[in-house]
Amino acid sequence: QVRVVESGGGWAQPGGSLRLSCAVSGSVFKIYGMGWYRQGPGEDRDVVAISRADGSTNYIDSVKGRFTITRDNAKNTMYLEMRNLKPEDTAVYYCNAEVAKGDSGPRLDYWGQGTQVAVSS
Repeated sequence: QVRVVESGGGWAQPGGSLRLSCAVSGSVFKIYGMGWYRQGPGEDRDVVAISRADGSTNYIDSVKGRFTITRDNAKNTMYLEMRNLKPEDTAVYYCNAEVAKGDSGPRLDYWGQGTQVAVSS
């Protein structure tokens, strides 16, 4: 069994900062791609930033220069540093991890339960 747990959400004022963490545990042989997604009120879940196994990253335009995704592969943990937060960043943030349980096993997607981020004055 693989478990994905996000933490670090909360409330921030516009211009403030928050740091999200995503810890992957359980039957993990290797983690490939990881990503942060968010779902605002009444909206679909959309990608925010991704981190590939080769170390490359991508961000949606609206968070470029403000959000930074990093990984600590030794700890099977991913982070999202969010700066200069805006009200439109308000959403539930979800972590996704592409995980293989064995050397020859399939890669499967696992999701966390989400962590709420609220930005308001």
